[in-house]
Amino acid sequence: MSKTKSNLEARVTALLWPPEVGLSRVQRLLLKVLRVTYVSILDLMDGQLSLRAMSLVYTTLLSIVPLLALSFSVLKAMGAHNEIEPFLFQFLMPLGEQGQQIGDNIIGFIDNIKVGVLGSLGLGLLIYTVLSLVQKIENAFNMIWHVDSTRSMGERFSSYLSVILIGPVMMVSALGMTATVMNSSIVTYFAAIEPFGSLILLATKLLPYVMVMGVFAFIYMFVPNTRVRLSAALVGAVVAGFLWETSGVLFATFVVNSTKYTAIYSSFAVVIMLLIWLYISWLILLFGSNLAFYVQNPSSLKMRREGFEISNRVKERLALLLMQIIAKNHHKGDEPPSLGELTEGISAPQTVVQYVLNKLMSQHLVIESNETPVGYLPAKSLDVLMVIDVIKAVRTAEEERYLSASMLALPNNTLAIVHSMDEAIEMSLRNKTIHDLVIDKTQ
Repeated sequence: MSKTKSNLEARVTALLWPPEVGLSRVQRLLLKVLRVTYVSILDLMDGQLSLRAMSLVYTTLLSIVPLLALSFSVLKAMGAHNEIEPFLFQFLMPLGEQGQQIGDNIIGFIDNIKVGVLGSLGLGLLIYTVLSLVQKIENAFNMIWHVDSTRSMGERFSSYLSVILIGPVMMVSALGMTATVMNSSIVTYFAAIEPFGSLILLATKLLPYVMVMGVFAFIYMFVPNTRVRLSAALVGAVVAGFLWETSGVLFATFVVNSTKYTAIYSSFAVVIMLLIWLYISWLILLFGSNLAFYVQNPSSLKMRREGFEISNRVKERLALLLMQIIAKNHHKGDEPPSLGELTEGISAPQTVVQYVLNKLMSQHLVIESNETPVGYLPAKSLDVLMVIDVIKAVRTAEEERYLSASMLALPNNTLAIVHSMDEAIEMSLRNKTIHDLVIDKTQ
């Protein structure tokens, strides 16, 4: 079985990663689409996205009422709290009559929460519960985008609460503006004229898809703690939005035909259906973000296919190149480059770039800035930072944690060769500083 699987993977690999010399632009684009689709499906089958989706289902059940309570409290102050309820019932629509029942219960829970009488401690716990949900979501997206660092507590508090409190207001405002435009005399006039009437009807049917895709695109750009390009977010949002709306129709059909489950589980079947629908929704949302990652980082496609393994020579050259870019920006007084900017200027996957950066930071050659997104700066003066230290940072990586070179019992003749190699590197890079990488003396 494993041999058959390996042969199949080899055939798919040969088909999707052929030599690109002589291929047209359309053929290269088609290959990129097929590669992204193939690798995204592999990630889905690996189970990491599924585990994250299941974790978010549990967190959602704990946080959905406090989250909606905060949003409703802001909308109540504006007299528009009744406008947000259709969003909830729209999400629960695939559950049929059971969804209506769940929605009514959630609205009842929210009405029972009186934010004004909770007190400082109660309000603090309410906000903490909501922030913990968004933090779990951020961690899931950071895993997809291979981002190790998360937002600080201050950034979470300001960014998350602004979206939670202002987001529903913006959505209600957008719905109101859309309804006003659709009911205007001009639209009514053109609706009676063909083919404008058919086009307006089609636009009305496509509006839910467009709104879902817009929300997904915003999530893909805002939640990960890295810079996500709009084009990549839109690709992921279009695919995920279409899958979510389509799965809603299919799930509604499944609920209607699942009478035997209702007979077995009785009233508990409502909870089971809700859990399944939440899981499907989170899985689709994470799948779209995974798709956006590969669209923005096509170099990671090959790494996902072949695994993360790079030679010491590549590590050394990549470390020198990163130090040169970071030092040049610092020398010219430019903004510190972020991880995304460094990856764009280098033909290497983002994970590999992050791996080498971590080694440079562990040896105190590079430090992170306090900006958002995080930038990278030289840790010392360029005249003090030595090139040999950069080489040693990647050559001796992980020795302190796992296995040191000095622990290996080498024969004397082999040990002499190793010492001569180290001495040759030391001699060739003697007195070479990072400043020499910035100032090209050969020109």
